[in-house]
Amino acid sequence: MPSFFSRRKPIFITIVVILFLLVVTKLSTSKESAAKNLQDALSIPNDNNLLSSIALLSSQHKEDEFLQKLEKIHKKLLDKQEQRLVLLEEQNIMLVKELNSLKKPPHDASLRDKLVHLYPYDRSVKFPAYIWQSWKHGLNDERFDEKFRQGETEWAWKNPGFVHELFNDDTANAMIHHLYVSIPEIVRAYDMLPEVILKMDFFRYLILFARGGAYADIDTVPLQPIPNWIPENVSPNELGMIIAVDIDSSASNWREIYWRRLQFGQFILQAKPGHPILREIIAQITELTLERSNNDELNLGDSVAAKGLELQKWTGCGRWTDVVMTYFNDYMQSSIYSKITWKEFHKLKVPKLVSDVLVLPISSFASELEIPKDGKIEDPLAFAKHYAGKIWKTT
Repeated sequence: MPSFFSRRKPIFITIVVILFLLVVTKLSTSKESAAKNLQDALSIPNDNNLLSSIALLSSQHKEDEFLQKLEKIHKKLLDKQEQRLVLLEEQNIMLVKELNSLKKPPHDASLRDKLVHLYPYDRSVKFPAYIWQSWKHGLNDERFDEKFRQGETEWAWKNPGFVHELFNDDTANAMIHHLYVSIPEIVRAYDMLPEVILKMDFFRYLILFARGGAYADIDTVPLQPIPNWIPENVSPNELGMIIAVDIDSSASNWREIYWRRLQFGQFILQAKPGHPILREIIAQITELTLERSNNDELNLGDSVAAKGLELQKWTGCGRWTDVVMTYFNDYMQSSIYSKITWKEFHKLKVPKLVSDVLVLPISSFASELEIPKDGKIEDPLAFAKHYAGKIWKTT
């Protein structure tokens, strides 16, 4: 019969084995925990963290490469765009030259048709922001009168948004040759004029017809900015020209002094390019000058009085007045049914709109006001002062 110890031996062995397994398991768990704690303490990444870090670095590197490539593409596109702009500018210059050549009027066209073709009229455009002046001396010439210099400075100062150009004899000549190279008869007539004052008159019509803007004689001083010339109840789109009465004589001997008893001034003008009045006076002066040249009559006269009258009839305010009045009475151009005479403007006190021409009273461009030191003008219609120094006598 087996002894008690023999019967209990398997049970004892089993218990020992179980205890051994428990001890081994405990030791293994402790080692893993210690390793983990050590890993955390030393910040040693495990396999998962290491893979994440590597992936992040790789992503940042790829992003940098992408941004560099994008920057290169952007620069390349900018370079190509710059090249295209340069090419477009060159093509634009060529196109302008071609258009100018195409714009050349037909050789057999009349003088007036050539002018229409060269500089067409559009009343709906704005008055160009130009101020044109001319004098025989340049600004840097010591012979430039100080009083004239003051006026020239005031025109620029009171109109800061305007392009202001002062031409001397040489630059005016060059400009006319440039603007009217395609109508040689105008250039010839300009060159033929025997007196500087005749050329100065012709120049104002020619520059305004081609470029528009305001023209002011050198012996004028502005009292108000040019935009103030237009009344609030008149739209600039209705206008093509602004002029003022210059002479309104009631003297019995007016014929000895003036071409017309009422004359419009041209010492200050504002016009849009291509205006029909300018076109007509340019055509008339050109035709008259060429005719006088053919008849060997290119002179103004001997006496001062004769010279003054001849000047008015040739290029001055006498011819200017006739052309303006003819325009007013041409229904096809002015759309005015009733007859317009000088009496419409006799003793004019307020601006008068006739067709697309705003006519101002004498005091607007030839104000007798003394220029106040504070710059405040009491008369709202006083726009400029004209010294009327008869500068033609000194040219």
